[in-house]
This record gives sequence, structure tokens and C-alpha cells, in this order.
Amino acid sequence: MTRIVLDPLVADLDAESAALRAAGPLAEVELPGGVHCYAVTHHAEARQLLTDSRVVKDINVWNAWQRGEIPMDWPLIGLVNPGRSMLTVDGADHRRLRALVAQALTVKRVERLRSGIEALTSASLDRLAALPGGEAVDLKAEFAYPLPMNVISELMGVDASDHPRLKELFEKFFSTQTPPEEVPQMMADLGTLFTKIVDDKRANPGDDLTSALIAASEDGDHLTNEEIVNTLQLIIAAGHETTISLVVNVVEALQTHPEQRKRVLSGEVPWENVIEETLRWNTPTSHVLIRFATEDIEVGDKVLPKGEGLIVSFGALGRDEKQYGPTAGEFDVTRTPNRHIAFGHGPHVCPGAALSRLEAGVALPALYERFPDLDLAVPASDLRNKPIVTQNDLHELPVDLG
Repeated sequence: MTRIVLDPLVADLDAESAALRAAGPLAEVELPGGVHCYAVTHHAEARQLLTDSRVVKDINVWNAWQRGEIPMDWPLIGLVNPGRSMLTVDGADHRRLRALVAQALTVKRVERLRSGIEALTSASLDRLAALPGGEAVDLKAEFAYPLPMNVISELMGVDASDHPRLKELFEKFFSTQTPPEEVPQMMADLGTLFTKIVDDKRANPGDDLTSALIAASEDGDHLTNEEIVNTLQLIIAAGHETTISLVVNVVEALQTHPEQRKRVLSGEVPWENVIEETLRWNTPTSHVLIRFATEDIEVGDKVLPKGEGLIVSFGALGRDEKQYGPTAGEFDVTRTPNRHIAFGHGPHVCPGAALSRLEAGVALPALYERFPDLDLAVPASDLRNKPIVTQNDLHELPVDLG
């Protein structure tokens, strides 16, 4: 089996994803830093493995971890070993840790946030409109980032004064280019910041999910302080990064497909279709790290060996022709059915999927209603990805607001 080296600079994610698909449903890959694992790259096999009880999150199953081959200053260590939360446990422990978050983020409860998201969107658009005319605007920094960070922070009870430090630390947390000597301190600083937020909420509870997690732990749900802190960090990280990429990717897709944009803005095609097709075609999450095989598992005509690590390559499987037909590589807002799994599948599907869809569903039509002549300020070929192997994330999205 030929090993595919994942580019730490993510210079051409489409080409890399195509190579992964061509390697078959199970590809042998090398993560930045020389760490070996496997990737599932086809839709059907991904669904199978995401519900297979023989694929677990316990890092102690990983042969490379047991052998001491994964250094604590590896830039991706925070994604592979982030501490105890619903991201790292299975079975009853996973259900216990996930339950409160899932209850808070049901479709019905998320819908109650709509008016607040509409208000935050309107305020963000007012700030865009007030920027000096005639200059390119980084839509990612000025619109796509503040909205989901404000929404998830309000939901979790995180003060806006913490946003600059969170942005700084998460930039290092996700990047493959963080110097190894800075990784331990970055991880410690994230832990300190989120512990402080939890301690403040314990002393001054409010109407937010962090306070609810604390109250539940005191009422007998047995969440430890570590679990609360790690859950808060997980929700903040996932709750804004995915939506940033989704908003940016939708704008990029529409601006590079003008005929489809015209059909959307005329009302012929609903925004829901645009969001779902973008989730499939240019998914916000390129790879999810990492799960481990408790025994040999057949995947197509290959075998995922016992004790090896597995990543789910959503960027590859989103364009799998066996699932989406010969037009899988094309952006098509009229595609139906569109049964992608961009938010995962099975018991570990992202609990924040409804929130991300709602934010995008409010923000994007409002953006184009306010700025119908919005256009890219640079050729699409000049847009560059950030060095993040897990997120399909641009450095910036320069636009002319029109």
C-alpha cells in the first residue's frame, strides 16, 4: 500500500483528496511530523467505520502511543490527546458526557437562538457597511469569524474580552506550523484560560451551557471539573471553526459559479441547498483525527490493522463518485438527494450541526441581501489555505462589497 504524505501547508487540498480516493477506501497516510496512520476516504466505508464498535477513541489502544513514538510537542497533539471529553471516550461515558450538550443543541432549542443570531448578523453587516469604501475587505476576518465566535460564546457564557486570546491560542492549536517548543505552553495556556472561565461560572452562574454543565455535575451527573473544562474547550473550538469555514466556502463557491449564484439570489434555489452542497463539495472539515482499531478490520479489499490509528478524510469522501455519481466533483446547488456526512455519522455525529446550519442559513442570505454586488477582490486561484490539516480554512477571503 503506497503511503500518501498529507501536505502540512495544504497547498492543494482537492488534489490531495483525489489521491486519497484513488488509493481506495482505506489509504495509508503520513500526518505532519512523520506520524503514520490510515484514512478512510470513501463514503460507504466511512459510514461503516463510524458505527463500528471496534473503532474506538481510547488513545491507549494506539500502537504508536504505546511505543512512545508520539511526542508531547507534536503540533497535532492537542487534537489527538485533548483530555477527557466526549471527543475521547466511547460507550456509556460518551453518552454521559454528550447528553447535556446534545440536549442544549437540539434543532428545536437551537431555533430559539434565531432572533439573537439575526441581531448579531445585522450588527456585523452594519460594521461591514461602515468600512471605508473602495477597499478590499477580508470577509473572513470581518464577518465569518466574529459571528460564530459571538454566538458560541454567548451560548457557553464566554466573555467577549477573552476572544482575542482565544483566537491567538486556537491559531496555534490547529496549525501544523506551530513550533514544537511552543506546543506544551500553548496547551497549558488553553487549559488555564478555560479553567478560569469555568471557575468564574462556578462562582457566578448564568443562563448559559457552561453553568448548566456545572449545575448538572453538582446534581449527580458526575462530570469532573476536567470533563467540564475540556467540554467547554471542545465546544468553543468546534463551534466557531466549522461555521467560519462553511460561510467562507459558500461565498467562494458562489462567486466562482456565477450562474448558480444567480439562481440562488433570484430565489429559484433555496439557501438550504447551497449550504448542503457546500458541506459536501468543499467541506469545512478536511480530516478528523483520530480513532483506533481494537482488532483487524476489513475495509473493502484492505485491512485496518489492530492498534493502528484511523482518520476520517471528509474532504475526500465528499466527492466519492460511488456515492454521488459522475458529477461528484462538480458544485451543483440543485443536487438531490444529497446525503453527505460532513458532520459525521452515528453516535458521534456533531451535536452542533443544527447550530452551524442555522448560523449559515441566517448569515449568508443577509450578507447577499445587503451586498448583492459582492465579488472576490482577487482571482480564486490566489486564495490560499491555512496550514491546518483538519480544517478546510483559507488565510483570508478578500472581497469587494460593491
